[in-house]
Amino acid sequence: QVQLAESGGGFVQAGGSLRLSCTASGSTASTHVMAWFRQVAGKERELVGAITPWMAGTTYYADSAKGRFTISKDDAKTTVYLQMNSLKSEDTAVYYCAARLGTGWGTQASEYEYWGQGTQVTVSS
Repeated sequence: QVQLAESGGGFVQAGGSLRLSCTASGSTASTHVMAWFRQVAGKERELVGAITPWMAGTTYYADSAKGRFTISKDDAKTTVYLQMNSLKSEDTAVYYCAARLGTGWGTQASEYEYWGQGTQVTVSS
């Protein structure tokens, strides 16, 4: 059973930074595509970015995250990070870690089998 646990959310002023962590059980991060999604109440969950278990961890970012957010994994490949810089008020959301076993990035939430409980990020303007 894959288990994911996010941490690192909080309150930050616009222009600030936060780093979210997703701790995955077992070798999940070595075998699954790991992704970060976010969701605002009343809206669909949207992909922020993802990192593959192959090709030294190739990353993919949504347009809203490019140039500001970075996804990485630790050497043991048990934790995936989302470094968020230059935060904006529109980045306020609940951020979720997700994992899927399969080829391709999986840009839709429905393509991911496993989810963490989410962590709230609030950016004040």
